Amino acid sequence: MKGSIIACALLAALPIVCLAADQGGGRALVGDEVQTQTAHWLRLQREGKLASPHPQVSTPGERELALQRWLDSHKHPIPEFFEQDAGGELGE
Repeated sequence: MKGSIIACALLAALPIVCLAADQGGGRALVGDEVQTQTAHWLRLQREGKLASPHPQVSTPGERELALQRWLDSHKHPIPEFFEQDAGGELGE
């Protein structure tokens, strides 16, 4: 008998407890925008908050070598068709 009275009292107090918990400043437990770790890192990158104070510069020689590598990549023509057997066989 005592157990059922306590259970009824707890059930009657439940709406009051929920109402008190809802008075937490109008904020939801989870924000409107759930921010994943990836979104967090992208935001930091976009805003530049963790950028190095020392800019990375390349020397004129490094720039020349990079440009030459890019130009050399255009020397090989793209074939119209690729050989079907060039990739080998699939094992089953």
